[in-house]
Amino acid sequence: MSPFPLPHLLRHARSTALATLLGLGLAPLPAQAWELAGTRTLLLHGRDGPPLRLGTVQFTPQADGRSAFVLQMDASRFKDFFLSMKEFKCVESPQEVFCHVPYPYAQPGTVSATDLAWLEHSLLFMFKTPSEFGAKLWNGVYYRLAVTDQGLVGTPQAVDLNRISAPPAQPGVPPFRPALRDDIAPGARWFHRLTLE
Repeated sequence: MSPFPLPHLLRHARSTALATLLGLGLAPLPAQAWELAGTRTLLLHGRDGPPLRLGTVQFTPQADGRSAFVLQMDASRFKDFFLSMKEFKCVESPQEVFCHVPYPYAQPGTVSATDLAWLEHSLLFMFKTPSEFGAKLWNGVYYRLAVTDQGLVGTPQAVDLNRISAPPAQPGVPPFRPALRDDIAPGARWFHRLTLE
């Protein structure tokens, strides 16, 4: 015969189950992953000082699991530069003039957590020193984006923007594939990071 009567065992099992359920209810919930939804702030981070707020990106989730995006640059944050017979919107630092180069061709305007290429192509820049004249399109900067818990973080890579001076052979394929991008040494560019928060 069991030393514990059956009613006692049932009461013990019920109280253990109740304690487990209460414990689960009080446990902290896992952090939500950052979503490609809503309006996010676009920030450009320099070597010192606060980040520059360049504009916003509006993400709208789609039925296929991707998100459409609309980039809206804040013109008041940029200075106009007339370089090589063309106007560029640029920000200045003590060592570099950093200019946004809008992707000039039609593109789908959609992204997913594992495919951010079209947004990356919308955030192309070039740099030049303050004393240089003309656009330096071979000094292109491509921010490779990654999803984090806080948002998207862009790491700069070097590209030659002359590659998009003519329409791409495959319009639906982002032209700056990884083989056409080179990592930039940490600290080599004044604007070393781009984020969406």
